[in-house]
Amino acid sequence: MERLGFDNKKYLEMQSKKIKERIAMFGDKLYLEFGGKLFDDYHASRVLPGFEPDSKIKMLSQLKDQAEFLIVINANDIEKNKTRADLGITYDIEVIRLIDNCRNSGFYVESVVLTRFAEQPSAIAFQKRLENQGIKVYRHYPIDGYPSEVEKIVSESGFGKNEYIETKRPLVIVTAPGPGSGKMAWRRTDILQYETSEFTNLIIKYIRCGI
Repeated sequence: MERLGFDNKKYLEMQSKKIKERIAMFGDKLYLEFGGKLFDDYHASRVLPGFEPDSKIKMLSQLKDQAEFLIVINANDIEKNKTRADLGITYDIEVIRLIDNCRNSGFYVESVVLTRFAEQPSAIAFQKRLENQGIKVYRHYPIDGYPSEVEKIVSESGFGKNEYIETKRPLVIVTAPGPGSGKMAWRRTDILQYETSEFTNLIIKYIRCGI
């Protein structure tokens, strides 16, 4: 008898339960980074028989009243017209698609972060486009000497010059159009600017979820 390698029903039940437990554990605030694709994850469905292409978003739908999406994109990728190979669309268009898909699925999406922002004309135009759609856009800047010059990195001229991102809901789902967008870097900025708990505890509040 053929057996599935992945129990999709169990995944939906257990993953959402564990996320709720983590939110409660860390004072009603959890940052959850998703690696891979949230929608149309056909690669995961190929390598894990039983995993459905939309399993992640189905699981998160059980938490939508507690959740908001934060989308991160590298400004250099906008300027270079970097393309998502499987769909043949540029990263900026993929951000628009992510916003539309999330909202159509009933999720709250308010913010986009432009990482490595250096006044790139295409990134400025994209910011205006997003703002015209009611999306808040935050700029995070390149840091000279990163990652070796630690004192400068944690100073006002390092992480300190990045714009702080205000979030409203207990679960912040961090995603991006592709790799290298800066999903982890933005959180380091907010930790150093505004959090007051011990740094070791803060790291645990940020979880990366591959599937």
